[in-house]
Amino acid sequence: MASSAPIGIFDSGLGGLSVVRSVHALLPHEDILYFGDSAHAPYGTKAPEEVRELSLDIARNFVDRGAKAIVIACNTATSVCVNDLRRRYPIPVIGMEPALKLACDRGQGRPQRIIVAATELTLKEQKFARLMDRFKSTHTIWPQPCPDLVEIVESGRLDEGDLVRSTISRYLSPYNLDQVDSIVLGCTHFVFFRDYFRSICPGNVAILDGNGGTARHLADRLTDSDQLNGSQEEGVIEIGNSDPSPAMIAYSKRLLDRP
Repeated sequence: MASSAPIGIFDSGLGGLSVVRSVHALLPHEDILYFGDSAHAPYGTKAPEEVRELSLDIARNFVDRGAKAIVIACNTATSVCVNDLRRRYPIPVIGMEPALKLACDRGQGRPQRIIVAATELTLKEQKFARLMDRFKSTHTIWPQPCPDLVEIVESGRLDEGDLVRSTISRYLSPYNLDQVDSIVLGCTHFVFFRDYFRSICPGNVAILDGNGGTARHLADRLTDSDQLNGSQEEGVIEIGNSDPSPAMIAYSKRLLDRP
């Protein structure tokens, strides 16, 4: 039967708000509890066990509040603990992974040249290694850690265009972008930089992310279990953060409403 219970979505910080936007656009009647762990960001440079413990604590709070599903809006946390959460809780637990399959499928059988921009821990974990193994015999894949981009979002400097462009250009400088087919934004923070990547890269380079696929997967799981909210009212988005300062909450709301 239909359920008015909320969906819990969390991230190491503020990047997961880009996933909240995708989920809300697809499922506008669902209530969403969002938690950003900015006090402990970034996850991408931490030990896996620390990321696991932080994520389990957040998920436990969502379940205590009656969440009907959990979305790990963080590629790093998904890599480390999605299986732990699925074993622990009977509700749907939806994870993220870099949209590498999407990038490869664009070639319609032709070999693709793909940069995967992500955190260091995402690129080091076995989950990404297994994902790469599925495609690397046919396609050229370059994993590229971009840790400073996470810090730019978390520190509120997203609109400092010169800083952002120089940082992205530094990470892309080893590549001949005229010979690249796609850049996969393998961290939810990086979705906020889509227009910057677009302005730096040649027009033939596709800029891809996994947010839409994650939202559709969540919708499918809730539809299959008849757990969609039956209300026709717009859902409420509640924003929480481990940095509970008014400035952080206000900044989170600005990111949520960002064009």
